[in-house]
Amino acid sequence: MKDLRYPIGEFEWEGELTEDVLASWLHELEQLPANLREAVTGLSEEQLDTPYRDGGWTIRQVVHHVADSHINAYTRFKLALTKETPVIKPYAEDKWASLPDSQMAVEVSLQLLDSLHARLVSLLRSLSQEQLNKTFVHPESGSIALKRNIGIYAWHGKHHLAHITSLCNRKGWK
Repeated sequence: MKDLRYPIGEFEWEGELTEDVLASWLHELEQLPANLREAVTGLSEEQLDTPYRDGGWTIRQVVHHVADSHINAYTRFKLALTKETPVIKPYAEDKWASLPDSQMAVEVSLQLLDSLHARLVSLLRSLSQEQLNKTFVHPESGSIALKRNIGIYAWHGKHHLAHITSLCNRKGWK
């Protein structure tokens, strides 16, 4: 693996959102909590506090970051569905990852992700084509359609899961 920051590459998707693409992304979002749980099951506290790369977050911080990020995503989806092209607030991921709650047991965020993803996937599966085309504005990234954002967060979950699994593989932990 050449770039430990992007073990599965960066998010790429262009074109139409087919039913198959959407179903695949929603399946990935639905499975993420269980996949994260499986990836960290059996790891010691020392292993959970190991960075996935030099200068990177620990496995513990990665799990908590996914929860932080996907809470923000859920809110952004709901804002775009209930307001006309809202401008969303970005957040300082690195600063959030250094707050004391990112040192808690990973089980706290795993439980949160179980419930959050149940609601998120239920909401996203209910969207019409018109709703999938709704947008929000990210101050740094510009206008983002909800259909693209589904793909971004499906990728985001796999991206961070790969941080954990690739570290475990490199270390021979599993």
